[in-house]
Amino acid sequence: MSQPVVQGTPPETANQRHRRGHGNPWLTLIAVALGVIMVTLDGTVVAIANPAISKDLGASLSDLQWVTNGYLLALAVSLITAGKLGDRIGHKPVFLIGAVGFGLASAGIGLSRDIGLMIALRVAQGLFGAMLQPTALALLRAAFPARRLNMAIGIWSACIAASTAAGPIVGGLLVQHVNWESVFFINVPVGLVALVVGALFLGDTRGEDRPASFDLLGVMLLSGMLFSLVWAVIKAPAYGWGDGRTLAFFGAAIALLAVFLLRESRTREPLLPLGLFRSVPLSVGVVLMTLMAFGMLGGMFFLTFYLQSVHLLTPVQTGVRLLPMMLAMMVASPVAGALISKIGPRPPLFAGMALGGVAFVGLSTLGIDASFTAMFPWFTLLGIGLSPVLVAATDIIVGNAPVALAGVAGGLQQVSMQVGGALGTSVLGAVMTAKVAGVLPGHMKAGGLPVPTGPQVDAMKGAISQGIAPVPPHTPPRVAQALVRAGDLSFIDGMHLAFEVSAGIMFGAALLSLLVRAGRQVEGAATLA
Repeated sequence: MSQPVVQGTPPETANQRHRRGHGNPWLTLIAVALGVIMVTLDGTVVAIANPAISKDLGASLSDLQWVTNGYLLALAVSLITAGKLGDRIGHKPVFLIGAVGFGLASAGIGLSRDIGLMIALRVAQGLFGAMLQPTALALLRAAFPARRLNMAIGIWSACIAASTAAGPIVGGLLVQHVNWESVFFINVPVGLVALVVGALFLGDTRGEDRPASFDLLGVMLLSGMLFSLVWAVIKAPAYGWGDGRTLAFFGAAIALLAVFLLRESRTREPLLPLGLFRSVPLSVGVVLMTLMAFGMLGGMFFLTFYLQSVHLLTPVQTGVRLLPMMLAMMVASPVAGALISKIGPRPPLFAGMALGGVAFVGLSTLGIDASFTAMFPWFTLLGIGLSPVLVAATDIIVGNAPVALAGVAGGLQQVSMQVGGALGTSVLGAVMTAKVAGVLPGHMKAGGLPVPTGPQVDAMKGAISQGIAPVPPHTPPRVAQALVRAGDLSFIDGMHLAFEVSAGIMFGAALLSLLVRAGRQVEGAATLA
């Protein structure tokens, strides 16, 4: 395969690198996939380790929330800045620093015996993880010719699906048979291999037109805006969507965004050039990625509660039940990449979003006693449907950006996923909680239990929304069984409504995807009708 000359690099230098393996597309793909696998594995195993961490380190519920939220906040806030840093100094060094830092932070977490230190290291993990993800996409963007970029993103997506599928199973086995520390130590060898392969084979993607200065004020404004937005979304279920604190953080996010946009429109070398959004395909891609993450990650959140709390499965058993969806994504993502290269992004995007909507409609029919046979088709259909969306939306974001801004575009793609996932979890959580509060009194009355008062419903709805029936100690077995039944039925009603909302989001996104067509290819970019 011929290797395209990197912008600003003499042809003979690029050829010399290619002979040594530097910048080889497939070796680049292996290196960046290892880095992203490390981040994805970490994101899926921590929840499984939380109970053991709580017991071993004496962590409170608030501490455990910060173990997760500290990482997510640091990751979301840093993604675009890390991508811009790669655009300026080169994506290879940023990627390698991220791999080393993530591995060291993981080892530190495994060795830490203090919950405060662990939270601090989780924040560090988020910062280093932000260096890996957008630079991975930028390196792929520079290494692969336009006609093969979709295929590369498809394989990259399949690696994410594989590590997501393996996370709950591997994490559950490690926690059960080794210890919770091992779920963090596993990142060390993966990071070491990523470092070695990356150092040997990644090419230098810097161009002559890279920025000469760094927009520090823009970094501060964007970081503050993203922090306020993600914090408001994370805390809204606890504070209440109409609470003054939630509204204050949303207001701060809007104000900082306005100042950031004003700053970026006037500075000579902005952090996030607003001219990127003149590409309507790129803008549509950001919206589609956000909506896809809203439905997928929000839906996955409740599927986990459904399987573990209602069906009483272990984390490992839950991971096995979800394997059809992940395996479908592993297979369908490369196929989607090849298909998009041949027929363009519009048909796969539309079909993928529509299939996702159908899958959520099917999931909304699952009852308390649904068998795996009843779940299997909808899990598989969801994996098949979401694969072309992830591949195509990623391509029209990264592929429509100039190579010199590929890191920023990769950061946009990842921010879209993070914000969409956080919104999906929080908004669908609010939908479920409201539904639970509305149907719980009726289910308790039908089960022969006293109808709860408003304050009693408020006290129970949070636990029931997680599939947990709040049965007081020493409750007679018959009453306890009736409470559990009423709680499960209320949870199912709430889950059904959440999935119906997800289906509506997917169908709406399918209509939006009709705006995208293959059109005239410019470095693999999609255009609009």
